[in-house]
Amino acid sequence: MVSFFKAWGVVILSLCYTFLIGKLLPKGIKRLILIIPVFFIFFILPFLMIPSVHLLGVTAFFIAWLANFKLFLFALGRGPLSSNPKPLSLPVFLAVSSLPIKIQLKSKPLKSRSHEGSREGPLIYTIKAVILVILIKVYDYSSKLPDKVLLILYAIHIYFTLELILAAMAAVVRAMSDLELEPQFNKPYLATSLQDFWGRRWNLMVTGILRPTVYEPMVQLFSILGRNWSKVPAIFGTFVVSGIMHELIFFYMGRLRPDWKVMWFFLINGFCTTVEIIIKKAINGRWKLQTAVSQFLTLGFVIVTALWLFLPEFERCKIADRALEEYKSIGAVVSEIMSMTASLF
Repeated sequence: MVSFFKAWGVVILSLCYTFLIGKLLPKGIKRLILIIPVFFIFFILPFLMIPSVHLLGVTAFFIAWLANFKLFLFALGRGPLSSNPKPLSLPVFLAVSSLPIKIQLKSKPLKSRSHEGSREGPLIYTIKAVILVILIKVYDYSSKLPDKVLLILYAIHIYFTLELILAAMAAVVRAMSDLELEPQFNKPYLATSLQDFWGRRWNLMVTGILRPTVYEPMVQLFSILGRNWSKVPAIFGTFVVSGIMHELIFFYMGRLRPDWKVMWFFLINGFCTTVEIIIKKAINGRWKLQTAVSQFLTLGFVIVTALWLFLPEFERCKIADRALEEYKSIGAVVSEIMSMTASLF
């Protein structure tokens, strides 16, 4: 916790410096040059933290990836830190740059909010929390479980943990401000294609930041191919960048030399997504699979490639074992606090 708070203290100071640079200099190359030291600090900061799976993982994801990409856009006068009618105040700038937050007025009608269907009710989140607790107990018998079953449990664990953490954060943010946490998922199990899965349903924070930083510039770069076909290399390039950043996150947490299986996972999914888009353009809506069949094929492909290339990285980095140790430590601290409180009364 000490290293976590020190790291976030550095983050806040660095963002205050960036905010000041934004006030003093207009968008462009001069602003970008002066923000470069912040990029460097955010990339090395996770190495200076105690390698906690949860605290380090969240910090690396929010700061080394999302914040750096947002600040790059800010230097050029684009992105969530620059796209508002009036300049952001310092507190809002700190929140939007370091957290998965978007600006949204509370008075805005609920039905017009993006990703309306991705927010689930308290009952669903309670069920997911119960399932997560059961999963943690199941890990006590991990030595008796087949490897593939254990990897599937890891995937469910990651999905539910991210949803619950972000749902809790969103509730606090909505109660305290006019800001809205971006949804992390939009029912990915209902995806009818790889394009639908990666572009509209899975890891929406990443999709939202990769679109203006990688996808849109590459569309312009390959505009010579025409409006429609320039999107094909742009989509594949976006998967390449996502693969590199995922490798970096695992490197932060595991401190192991990459074996590049995670990168291959994104390359394969990127290639197949681009092929899928090309086929869709060629067919032009003349033939279409039934929804249930397309959902089964999409989810099956993602699960098979994840079991083959992505999820084994969790086992290689011992992330599940370390996460369980952290849960036990938290439980011990909570138990000690409850004992001390009981003794006072």
